[in-house]
Amino acid sequence: MRSMRPKPLHLLCGRAMLLYVLDSLADIAPKRAIVVVGHGAERVTKKLQEDDPDFALDFVEQQTQRGTGDAVSVGLTAMPDDELDDADSDILVLPGDTPLLRSSTIAALIDRHRTTDAACTVLTAQVPDPSGYGRVVRDKDDRVARIVEQADAFGDELAIDEINTSIYCFRLSVLAPALRRLSPENAQGEYYLTDVVEVLHDAGYPVFSLIADDFRETQGVNDRVQLAQAEAELRRRTNESWLRRGVTMLDPERTYIDATVELGTDVTLFPGTMLQGRCVIGDGAELGPDTRLVDCVVGKRSIVEKTIGHDAEVGEDVYVGPFAVLEPGSVVSSGGGTGPFYTALSSDDAGG
Repeated sequence: MRSMRPKPLHLLCGRAMLLYVLDSLADIAPKRAIVVVGHGAERVTKKLQEDDPDFALDFVEQQTQRGTGDAVSVGLTAMPDDELDDADSDILVLPGDTPLLRSSTIAALIDRHRTTDAACTVLTAQVPDPSGYGRVVRDKDDRVARIVEQADAFGDELAIDEINTSIYCFRLSVLAPALRRLSPENAQGEYYLTDVVEVLHDAGYPVFSLIADDFRETQGVNDRVQLAQAEAELRRRTNESWLRRGVTMLDPERTYIDATVELGTDVTLFPGTMLQGRCVIGDGAELGPDTRLVDCVVGKRSIVEKTIGHDAEVGEDVYVGPFAVLEPGSVVSSGGGTGPFYTALSSDDAGG
């Protein structure tokens, strides 16, 4: 048995929508995140750096897309040799397109991995329709023996309803040697990260699993339909959180709040309110109906009705609208008001 003292934890992930995945990791405080980027690398890197997470970010480019196993191998090149050989370190491997993944699920996976002293622990899910997913095949001791991709599965394997979510926790010191044993001899001609599970199992290492309580939070986003479904669930979670903290929403299904928005106490949001970016809303403010604010500050007790604003500031005890437009850089001073059909220009525009 390895020592069960707290071990350094690293994070490896790739693709888009990483902000949601990274946000879900704040509670576990990883040592660093290594982000494997491919198409659109510059845009993804810039966005993540602007978000300024609470842990270090390293970026590695996978220039040729040769599968998930190759992506992880590329990511490991960002780590010094002494970390790779540390028998007491673990590494999370996460896809970047699972925005619904909960921090509690990640914490449970890590706990399962460490309490069982596993070489690898796979987050799995039982789904009503496993089509398109890799199937989890177990040995006689109910440990995970291998994962069979849909294209390579046949017979009884296709009937298995426990699927791989592509979320893993590995003992770091055994991962790199296992990756070197991968082969692209499969239906896709790629290096599958899933094959590491079989490599470790056949070498005698313990491989365990944790079945997710809700399979929906592990699903990736691959098209616009799935994107809309994920956004609806994220909106529901965000609104429920604010409602429980004392924010009033007359119609939560028609209220849109980004995860980056800050709301004070006793804020009231009327239907059709959309708050995006780094909005900060003061105590007792009332917004809407039909109001969209992006990167705006609204002071305490102010009312903003049927208004569009970008990068603007509204003071305290102000009435804005209806049908007002707040241009970037504009300021509505405390104690004032705008009246209907008002357009506030930035100080530079007003002076010109």
